[in-house]
Amino acid sequence: MTIVVFGVDALDPDLVDTGEHPHLTLDAHRSIETIVSSSGGPSTHELWPTIITGLPPKEHGLVLDDGITWENPIIAAASSFADYIFPDSLRTRLGGWLLTNTDSDAFRTPATYYPSNGIETIFDGYESTAIGIPNYVVDTDTEDREHQLRRNMGELFERDPDATGGHRSADPVAFYEQCLEMTMIRTARIRRALRSRKYELVFGYTSGLDLIGHVSHSRPELQQRAYDEINEFVGELRSDLEEGDELVVVSDHGLQDGLHTEEAMIAATDPTIVEAVSSVIEVRAAVEAQLDQQDHTPTARRETDAVGNESEVREQLEDLGYM
Repeated sequence: MTIVVFGVDALDPDLVDTGEHPHLTLDAHRSIETIVSSSGGPSTHELWPTIITGLPPKEHGLVLDDGITWENPIIAAASSFADYIFPDSLRTRLGGWLLTNTDSDAFRTPATYYPSNGIETIFDGYESTAIGIPNYVVDTDTEDREHQLRRNMGELFERDPDATGGHRSADPVAFYEQCLEMTMIRTARIRRALRSRKYELVFGYTSGLDLIGHVSHSRPELQQRAYDEINEFVGELRSDLEEGDELVVVSDHGLQDGLHTEEAMIAATDPTIVEAVSSVIEVRAAVEAQLDQQDHTPTARRETDAVGNESEVREQLEDLGYM
């Protein structure tokens, strides 16, 4: 049996509806407290390490500095220079420029950071896999399509401190399509991990909804459409659940009018998980309690499933004219 946690960055409890988004709200959902960073709003950089460790940012050590993360080597070097040359406002702008105009990624702290600093995570002690979690990078030498798309957005997503939400896009519609492609890829990877039946815990993440929200303040229909489409993606993932499996959807903060809000959310197929969580700090404990209370030992897919899937694939190939 498997517990699947799908981290949907910026999923806002005020923007989901049980009737319109049954797969984002699942069998139970609620808003939960988040943590505001020193930059003045909730930070993806800080919050996903908090969710996987159960520790506030000051305790896990991955904290945001002036709205820009400086752990990346290129940005760290610029920061050292900027500390002596530029005032804080220009220092933040420099970080924004570097993140927009270089291949730097702000959320690539390796997973080895945690044991090196004596920090336990939700992945310890279980047969688990982490897919795209910000600041928990299992293999820093590889990246998937979401990472590639995020690093090469160009004018589709540029940091601009003077713009609403701190970002602007030369073409919000084209950007929307790119973000939904990112989300589809991550959903597919999570589904593949679940269907492999190798893991007790599958924890995946996507940033697509957050990115769309930052540039759709003047096009709210794009953000609404994103909720509708991602609801369908999660529904497809939900259809892969077998008896005993559980699905948890969690966010780090909300996002309205282009800005992060100070409210996150959690939803689950098991209401007891939702009942146990009132803040982002409690997500890890609730998931681990479920893992420990239930038998989530991974089991191989049943032979009948394999035969059925092979037959289904064969029929599809025949329909397409390949057989």
